[in-house]
Amino acid sequence: MSLYSKRGVSAQKEEVHKAVEKLDQGLFAHAFCKIYPDFLTGDANWVNLMHADGAGTKSILAYLYWKETGDKSVWKGIAQDAVVMNLDDLLCVGINDNLLFSSTIDRNKRLIPGEVLEEIINGTQELFDELKTYGVNIHYLGGETADVGDVVRTIAVNGTMTARWPKEKLVTNNDIAPGQVIVGFASSGKTKYESAYNSGIASNGLTSARHDALSKWYASEFPESFDNGLDQNVVYIGPYRFTDKIPTNYIEQATATEKELVKDLTVGDLLLSPTRTFAPLVKGLLSEMFSDVKGMIHCSGGGQTKCMKYLPGNFRIVKDNLMKAPVIFPMLQDASGSDDREMYQVFNMGHRLEVFTTEKAAVGMIQMAQSLGIEAQIVGRVEASENKKLELHSPSGTIEYLY
Repeated sequence: MSLYSKRGVSAQKEEVHKAVEKLDQGLFAHAFCKIYPDFLTGDANWVNLMHADGAGTKSILAYLYWKETGDKSVWKGIAQDAVVMNLDDLLCVGINDNLLFSSTIDRNKRLIPGEVLEEIINGTQELFDELKTYGVNIHYLGGETADVGDVVRTIAVNGTMTARWPKEKLVTNNDIAPGQVIVGFASSGKTKYESAYNSGIASNGLTSARHDALSKWYASEFPESFDNGLDQNVVYIGPYRFTDKIPTNYIEQATATEKELVKDLTVGDLLLSPTRTFAPLVKGLLSEMFSDVKGMIHCSGGGQTKCMKYLPGNFRIVKDNLMKAPVIFPMLQDASGSDDREMYQVFNMGHRLEVFTTEKAAVGMIQMAQSLGIEAQIVGRVEASENKKLELHSPSGTIEYLY
């Protein structure tokens, strides 16, 4: 059993998928988000979507960092995580404007004071103000803040997004086909709309990242930060404190661009990098190259295997030109002892957005990404097959996932 499983979590969420398998799958079975008829107005040419997600256990990382350093600004990053994990899923079906957002914050009031709530709520609005300058309008309609100390140990920051969208402007993944290429857009680096280096960690796999990276000191100092029923052998087993500098050997392995960006950063900077949104990029792609976007995948839970859930046929996906994993991931892999198979299905490992397209169109997409400071490249391709399978070329060799 993997460390991830021993900590009571699953990258593939098998039990969750089983629980919802009898629910309505929506109008387009292969779309990245469920798409429903326009129940709000009854217009046959429009659809409705509602999406719920959040920062997950990254909120606990923010809690630990805040308690250790006193820096409450870290909570603004958590606000961004909760928004982007909704927004970037919706981007993958074509939604890129006029969205409604409602936040849900559950806290243990004894441990989480009002000043933390202010940072989260104000940070949410600041992100919306920034995205508006790129033509992505999100309307903050309030939400629920509950004091539920008997339920939540520290804090859970989540949200729900709703949109009404023209059916003709949807990306349903139905057009994914053999012969297409997959363009990957980097999760790490520093875009023109980011104020600091982004490690690419996003908001998936943070239960593993937290326990694998951080030292046992956090277990003794902050027992409220983990499930006390877990085997102590899987709780905070790492070598680091938030304030530790990134070890030199990892910096030396990084790309030339990344070396310069990470040389003065700490472990805390990497673990708490806010989830990057690709909204400014996707807004441009869908405005200028909509017909070339055959499918889109947000490599969130499930990492590089995520795309396999949304294929409209029995295809062989080959990812043989993946980006070099940014610094945070080899650090986590060495700390946990995980093999590449597990790392690539828990973390995005370097790119978090995929677009399926033609080789010709890929050139323009990569150029558009680079104009925003986002690294991009063709990472793989789609081939005909008798069954669904993923062939992934990692630094340790070829890994096959069968479906």
